[in-house]
Amino acid sequence: QVQVVESGGGSVQAGGSLRLSCAAPSDTSCRYDMSWYRQAPGKEREFVAGINIGGTTSYTDSLKGRFTISQDNTKNTLFLQMNSLKPEDTAMYYCKRVGYGPSWCRDYWGQGIQVTVSS
Repeated sequence: QVQVVESGGGSVQAGGSLRLSCAAPSDTSCRYDMSWYRQAPGKEREFVAGINIGGTTSYTDSLKGRFTISQDNTKNTLFLQMNSLKPEDTAMYYCKRVGYGPSWCRDYWGQGIQVTVSS
């Protein structure tokens, strides 16, 4: 079973920063789109940021400028740098990997990691 593991979450005060990491094994025959989602209690899971195979990034409009997504392909690691955090950023954050190529290039979700921002 493939393990997609997020790390770097925790509790910070408003205005602080966190960097989330997502590590997963990869196959050399596969290529991947990577993204971050989040879900607050009682709310729908929402897209946060993504980076595709070509390196193009995308963001939820309200987060652009505060959050930055990046990827280290050599280590199969995805990052989300979160600056100027606000209480409304409090949520469970999930890493998503979409694989392209042979049939074993599967899609995976991480188990989620909690981010809590206090006022």
